[in-house]
Amino acid sequence: MKRRKNLSMKEEKFFLAAKAIKESIIRNQSIEDGGSNCPIIVEGINDIKCLRILGFTGIIETINKGWDRSRIIAYFYEKYGSELAVDGLPRIILLMDWDRTGDVLQESFNNRLSSMDMKVDQTLRNVLSKQLRSECRTVESISSIESLLEILSLI
Repeated sequence: MKRRKNLSMKEEKFFLAAKAIKESIIRNQSIEDGGSNCPIIVEGINDIKCLRILGFTGIIETINKGWDRSRIIAYFYEKYGSELAVDGLPRIILLMDWDRTGDVLQESFNNRLSSMDMKVDQTLRNVLSKQLRSECRTVESISSIESLLEILSLI
């Protein structure tokens, strides 16, 4: 990977994370607002609050609805189906934490949704887990990284 001029390695990591966040913000927006109306699936309410702080305005769903996994998977299938988004990419953005529990949840939900022919976008999580692993391990802690928020506001 080529480094951008005048950026430290940490700034480069934050830039790549901010770029992935911005792309997902656009995909999450409603079609009327120029987005693809792609829902983001996260673990809990604090993750939703963090994503709203980051600028996500579209649908954000949580897996913690008090339902078992089979029911929540059926709910996502019934609500969002197996169609691709209007941009031709997977319709659902799956964003679990990148700690041990989040890894298990990400794999489980990805496998179960994929088994129902639902395409899942894991790009945001893959980028964040790689670029922010040393700074944080949870979605809800992203909004506390001031340098990342500054770069995000400039993109």
